[in-house]
Amino acid sequence: MPSIASRYRTALITLVAAAAVLLVTGLVLGQREVERTITGLPDVHPTPVVLGVAAVAAAVIAVAMLRRAAAAVRADARRRALGSVHAGAVSCGIRNRDLIARLDELSRPGSRGVALPARFSIVADDAGISFWGGGRRPKRVAAFPWREIRNIRSDHTVVGSASVPVAVVRIRRGGTSIELPVMLSDPRLGRYALTDAPFFATVRAWKARHRAALAAEGLELPPLTGAIPIIRQGPAGAAA
Repeated sequence: MPSIASRYRTALITLVAAAAVLLVTGLVLGQREVERTITGLPDVHPTPVVLGVAAVAAAVIAVAMLRRAAAAVRADARRRALGSVHAGAVSCGIRNRDLIARLDELSRPGSRGVALPARFSIVADDAGISFWGGGRRPKRVAAFPWREIRNIRSDHTVVGSASVPVAVVRIRRGGTSIELPVMLSDPRLGRYALTDAPFFATVRAWKARHRAALAAEGLELPPLTGAIPIIRQGPAGAAA
Protein backbone atom coordinates (compact mmCIF):
# COMPACT_ATOMS: atom_id res chain seq x y z
CA MET A 1 0.00 0.00 0.00
CA PRO A 2 1.53 3.35 -0.99
CA SER A 3 2.56 5.57 1.92
CA ILE A 4 0.84 8.87 2.66
CA ALA A 5 3.97 10.74 1.61
CA SER A 6 3.99 8.96 -1.79
CA ARG A 7 0.30 9.73 -2.37
CA TYR A 8 0.90 13.34 -1.35
CA ARG A 9 3.75 13.71 -3.85
CA THR A 10 1.67 12.11 -6.63
CA ALA A 11 -1.30 14.41 -5.95
CA LEU A 12 0.96 17.47 -5.84
CA ILE A 13 2.65 16.58 -9.16
CA THR A 14 -0.75 15.96 -10.78
CA LEU A 15 -2.08 19.30 -9.51
CA VAL A 16 0.94 21.23 -10.80
CA ALA A 17 0.73 19.52 -14.20
CA ALA A 18 -3.00 20.31 -14.50
CA ALA A 19 -2.38 23.95 -13.58
CA ALA A 20 0.36 24.21 -16.20
CA VAL A 21 -1.93 22.75 -18.88
CA LEU A 22 -4.70 25.21 -17.99
CA LEU A 23 -2.28 28.13 -18.08
CA VAL A 24 -0.90 27.22 -21.50
CA THR A 25 -4.41 26.63 -22.86
CA GLY A 26 -5.58 30.01 -21.57
CA LEU A 27 -2.62 31.81 -23.11
CA VAL A 28 -3.19 30.16 -26.48
CA LEU A 29 -6.94 30.87 -26.55
CA GLY A 30 -6.63 34.41 -25.22
CA GLN A 31 -3.51 35.45 -27.10
CA ARG A 32 -5.15 38.36 -28.95
CA GLU A 33 -6.82 39.68 -25.81
CA VAL A 34 -3.53 39.50 -23.94
CA GLU A 35 -1.75 41.41 -26.72
CA ARG A 36 -4.41 44.18 -26.71
CA THR A 37 -4.21 44.45 -22.91
CA ILE A 38 -0.42 44.70 -22.89
CA THR A 39 -0.46 47.29 -25.69
CA GLY A 40 -2.92 49.44 -23.74
CA LEU A 41 -0.87 49.43 -20.55
CA PRO A 42 0.93 52.69 -19.70
CA ASP A 43 4.69 52.87 -19.88
CA VAL A 44 6.33 52.19 -16.52
CA HIS A 45 9.64 53.76 -15.62
CA PRO A 46 11.27 51.94 -12.70
CA THR A 47 12.30 54.19 -9.83
CA PRO A 48 15.62 53.82 -7.98
CA VAL A 49 13.73 52.42 -4.98
CA VAL A 50 12.13 49.68 -7.10
CA LEU A 51 15.46 48.84 -8.70
CA GLY A 52 17.13 48.73 -5.29
CA VAL A 53 14.52 46.39 -3.84
CA ALA A 54 14.80 44.12 -6.88
CA ALA A 55 18.59 44.06 -6.60
CA VAL A 56 18.45 43.18 -2.89
CA ALA A 57 15.91 40.42 -3.52
CA ALA A 58 18.04 38.99 -6.33
CA ALA A 59 21.13 39.09 -4.10
CA VAL A 60 19.34 37.30 -1.24
CA ILE A 61 18.09 34.59 -3.60
CA ALA A 62 21.54 34.18 -5.13
CA VAL A 63 23.20 33.86 -1.70
CA ALA A 64 20.62 31.31 -0.56
CA MET A 65 21.14 29.25 -3.71
CA LEU A 66 24.91 29.38 -3.31
CA ARG A 67 24.69 28.27 0.32
CA ARG A 68 22.45 25.33 -0.59
CA ALA A 69 24.79 24.35 -3.43
CA ALA A 70 27.82 24.53 -1.12
CA ALA A 71 26.04 22.42 1.51
CA ALA A 72 25.17 19.81 -1.12
CA VAL A 73 28.79 19.67 -2.30
CA ARG A 74 30.04 19.25 1.28
CA ALA A 75 27.49 16.51 1.98
CA ASP A 76 28.46 14.63 -1.18
CA ALA A 77 32.18 14.90 -0.34
CA ARG A 78 31.52 13.69 3.21
CA ARG A 79 29.43 10.77 1.99
CA ARG A 80 32.17 9.66 -0.42
CA ALA A 81 34.87 9.97 2.25
CA LEU A 82 32.88 7.91 4.77
CA GLY A 83 31.87 5.39 2.12
CA SER A 84 35.51 4.70 1.28
CA VAL A 85 36.05 3.57 4.89
CA HIS A 86 32.62 2.22 5.85
CA ALA A 87 31.39 0.68 2.60
CA GLY A 88 27.66 -0.06 2.66
CA ALA A 89 27.21 1.37 6.17
CA VAL A 90 26.57 5.06 5.38
CA SER A 91 23.12 6.67 5.28
CA CYS A 92 21.95 10.28 5.11
CA GLY A 93 19.85 11.88 7.85
CA ILE A 94 17.64 14.98 7.95
CA ARG A 95 18.11 17.34 10.87
CA ASN A 96 14.97 17.99 12.91
CA ARG A 97 14.26 19.86 16.14
CA ASP A 98 13.28 16.77 18.14
CA LEU A 99 16.52 15.01 17.27
CA ILE A 100 18.65 18.03 18.21
CA ALA A 101 16.80 18.43 21.52
CA ARG A 102 17.30 14.76 22.42
CA LEU A 103 20.98 14.86 21.48
CA ASP A 104 21.44 17.93 23.66
CA GLU A 105 19.95 16.00 26.59
CA LEU A 106 22.56 13.28 26.09
CA SER A 107 25.49 15.71 25.85
CA ARG A 108 27.71 16.45 28.81
CA PRO A 109 26.64 19.24 31.19
CA GLY A 110 28.24 22.55 30.25
CA SER A 111 29.11 21.46 26.72
CA ARG A 112 27.91 23.32 23.66
CA GLY A 113 24.82 22.12 21.82
CA VAL A 114 25.07 19.48 19.13
CA ALA A 115 25.72 21.08 15.71
CA LEU A 116 24.32 18.89 12.96
CA PRO A 117 24.16 20.08 9.34
CA ALA A 118 20.78 20.06 7.60
CA ARG A 119 21.82 16.83 5.87
CA PHE A 120 24.16 14.78 8.03
CA SER A 121 25.73 11.37 7.51
CA ILE A 122 24.96 8.27 9.59
CA VAL A 123 27.43 5.40 9.93
CA ALA A 124 26.13 2.09 11.33
CA ASP A 125 29.15 -0.22 11.54
CA ASP A 126 30.46 -2.87 13.93
CA ALA A 127 31.19 -0.22 16.60
CA GLY A 128 27.72 1.35 16.72
CA ILE A 129 25.81 4.27 15.22
CA SER A 130 27.46 7.65 14.73
CA PHE A 131 26.39 11.00 13.25
CA TRP A 132 28.81 12.99 11.08
CA GLY A 133 29.16 16.51 9.70
CA GLY A 134 31.93 18.26 7.80
CA GLY A 135 33.02 17.80 4.20
CA ARG A 136 35.98 15.96 2.69
CA ARG A 137 37.28 15.53 6.23
CA PRO A 138 34.21 14.25 8.09
CA LYS A 139 33.73 15.32 11.70
CA ARG A 140 32.00 12.98 14.12
CA VAL A 141 29.26 14.85 15.98
CA ALA A 142 27.81 12.06 18.13
CA ALA A 143 28.48 8.35 18.58
CA PHE A 144 26.61 5.56 20.35
CA PRO A 145 28.16 2.10 20.81
CA TRP A 146 25.78 -0.80 20.34
CA ARG A 147 25.81 -1.62 24.06
CA GLU A 148 24.20 1.79 24.76
CA ILE A 149 21.41 1.19 22.24
CA ARG A 150 18.42 -0.56 23.80
CA ASN A 151 16.33 -1.08 20.68
CA ILE A 152 15.54 0.27 17.22
CA ARG A 153 12.03 0.54 15.86
CA SER A 154 10.06 2.17 13.05
CA ASP A 155 7.60 4.97 13.65
CA HIS A 156 6.11 7.97 11.82
CA THR A 157 6.20 11.72 12.24
CA VAL A 158 4.31 14.54 10.55
CA VAL A 159 6.15 16.92 8.22
CA GLY A 160 3.84 19.64 6.94
CA SER A 161 0.73 17.70 5.97
CA ALA A 162 2.52 14.43 5.19
CA SER A 163 3.43 11.47 7.40
CA VAL A 164 6.99 10.21 6.94
CA PRO A 165 8.74 7.25 8.60
CA VAL A 166 11.47 7.67 11.20
CA ALA A 167 13.85 5.20 12.80
CA VAL A 168 13.53 5.57 16.58
CA VAL A 169 16.80 4.64 18.31
CA ARG A 170 16.51 4.27 22.09
CA ILE A 171 19.73 5.20 23.89
CA ARG A 172 20.52 4.45 27.51
CA ARG A 173 23.49 6.41 28.88
CA GLY A 174 24.32 7.28 32.44
CA GLY A 175 20.93 6.28 33.79
CA THR A 176 19.12 8.32 31.12
CA SER A 177 16.97 6.65 28.47
CA ILE A 178 16.13 8.79 25.44
CA GLU A 179 14.63 8.02 22.03
CA LEU A 180 16.29 9.62 19.00
CA PRO A 181 13.90 10.14 16.05
CA VAL A 182 16.14 9.68 13.01
CA MET A 183 14.63 10.79 9.70
CA LEU A 184 16.45 9.36 6.69
CA SER A 185 16.98 11.39 3.52
CA ASP A 186 16.14 10.11 0.05
CA PRO A 187 19.21 10.60 -2.20
CA ARG A 188 17.12 10.83 -5.37
CA LEU A 189 16.73 14.23 -7.01
CA GLY A 190 13.64 16.14 -5.87
CA ARG A 191 12.86 13.73 -3.02
CA TYR A 192 12.81 14.49 0.70
CA ALA A 193 12.56 11.66 3.24
CA LEU A 194 13.39 8.03 2.54
CA THR A 195 10.22 5.91 2.56
CA ASP A 196 8.86 2.47 1.75
CA ALA A 197 11.21 -0.44 1.00
CA PRO A 198 14.56 1.48 1.10
CA PHE A 199 13.71 2.90 4.54
CA PHE A 200 12.73 -0.45 6.05
CA ALA A 201 15.78 -2.14 4.50
CA THR A 202 18.00 0.38 6.30
CA VAL A 203 16.20 -0.18 9.61
CA ARG A 204 16.53 -3.97 9.25
CA ALA A 205 20.27 -3.61 8.54
CA TRP A 206 20.74 -1.49 11.69
CA LYS A 207 18.82 -3.97 13.83
CA ALA A 208 20.80 -6.91 12.45
CA ARG A 209 24.11 -5.19 13.28
CA HIS A 210 22.79 -4.34 16.73
CA ARG A 211 21.87 -7.93 17.56
CA ALA A 212 25.10 -9.31 16.12
CA ALA A 213 27.21 -6.88 18.18
CA LEU A 214 25.37 -7.65 21.42
CA ALA A 215 25.58 -11.40 20.79
CA ALA A 216 29.33 -11.13 20.17
CA GLU A 217 29.76 -9.48 23.60
CA GLY A 218 27.47 -11.96 25.32
CA LEU A 219 24.94 -9.26 26.21
CA GLU A 220 21.17 -9.60 26.43
CA LEU A 221 19.49 -9.26 23.04
CA PRO A 222 16.56 -6.88 22.58
CA PRO A 223 13.12 -8.27 21.70
CA LEU A 224 12.98 -9.33 18.06
CA THR A 225 10.57 -6.90 16.43
CA GLY A 226 10.93 -6.67 12.67
CA ALA A 227 10.48 -3.52 10.65
CA ILE A 228 6.91 -2.87 9.57
CA PRO A 229 6.38 -4.84 6.33
CA ILE A 230 5.09 -3.16 3.19
CA ILE A 231 1.93 -4.84 1.94
CA ARG A 232 1.39 -4.12 -1.72
CA GLN A 233 -2.05 -4.87 -3.10
CA GLY A 234 -1.80 -7.18 -6.09
CA PRO A 235 -4.44 -8.37 -8.57
CA ALA A 236 -5.63 -11.04 -6.13
CA GLY A 237 -6.05 -8.53 -3.31
CA ALA A 238 -7.84 -6.12 -5.59
CA ALA A 239 -10.25 -8.83 -6.67
CA ALA A 240 -11.02 -9.66 -3.06
